[in-house]
Amino acid sequence: MTLTNKTVVVVGATGLQGRAVTRHLLHDGWRVRALTRDPDGAHARALARAGAELVRARMEDADSLTAAAEGAWGLFSVQPTVGSPGTAQDFTTEDEVRWGVNVAEAARAAGVGHLVFSSVAGADRHPSEKVPANLVSKWRIERRVAELGLPATILRPVSFMENFTGGYALRDGTLSTGVAPDTVQQLMAVDDVGAVTALAFARPGEWIGRAVSLAADELTPVQVAEAIGTALGISLPYVRIPIEVIRSVSEDFAYAMQWLDEYGYRADIAATRRILPAAMDFSTWLARTGAAQISAFLDAARPAGQGTR
Repeated sequence: MTLTNKTVVVVGATGLQGRAVTRHLLHDGWRVRALTRDPDGAHARALARAGAELVRARMEDADSLTAAAEGAWGLFSVQPTVGSPGTAQDFTTEDEVRWGVNVAEAARAAGVGHLVFSSVAGADRHPSEKVPANLVSKWRIERRVAELGLPATILRPVSFMENFTGGYALRDGTLSTGVAPDTVQQLMAVDDVGAVTALAFARPGEWIGRAVSLAADELTPVQVAEAIGTALGISLPYVRIPIEVIRSVSEDFAYAMQWLDEYGYRADIAATRRILPAAMDFSTWLARTGAAQISAFLDAARPAGQGTR
């Protein structure tokens, strides 16, 4: 365990990544200032019980961020993307960039000694290749962090394994996304992003100035469905959602699916394992937490009176 009297601010502390980062930092002995717009929410109260200090702040309010960051040594920054759970329907990529820039500028104004920004794998390919809107937005935030000259680490995780635990991918007894059945998609567990973040804060001399892509496994959607089915003892076929159907809802999201099919993240899995040898592959993640999460979702979604399959 790392023993320290330094404080790290976690922005977006009640989100998936923020909760994972907070858990790892508290476990390692850091003081954690967890920023949330709703300190009375269930996730926020759980963080407080674990030992985090709750501070009310909003990413759209730069002054609240600066005040919350005063006196802190480190700051973890992550922003939602369009369509993320909990974001307003009218939330845009411009909002995402504005929020990310606000956090970076607050870190500078407060004199934070180490900023860790969670971006996305492939964001750095923006200058040379057309990429989806969510990669462009993360790249724009990365550029602002660089312009400000912040002592920073950029983490670029690939798709999260947790994407397969709810309605985003589980529909009508199938696993369904817009990715082609034979496309190999790189995956990373959110908890392992938290572990790498804690490593970065513990070793600033090694991590400040680095930008690192993170991936721990790669599977086709068919293989993902088979692994989930085996873990739960159910039949879970993979059904691809036609790209035209996705395009009718969102052109940006349709292009993101096509980009995954054609280009993909291209992160170095071996390099991730050198950083975090214990990084979970998909089956390990299922055995530890994923299968239980998926089972809970399926049970909740099952019509009343219908038995388990």
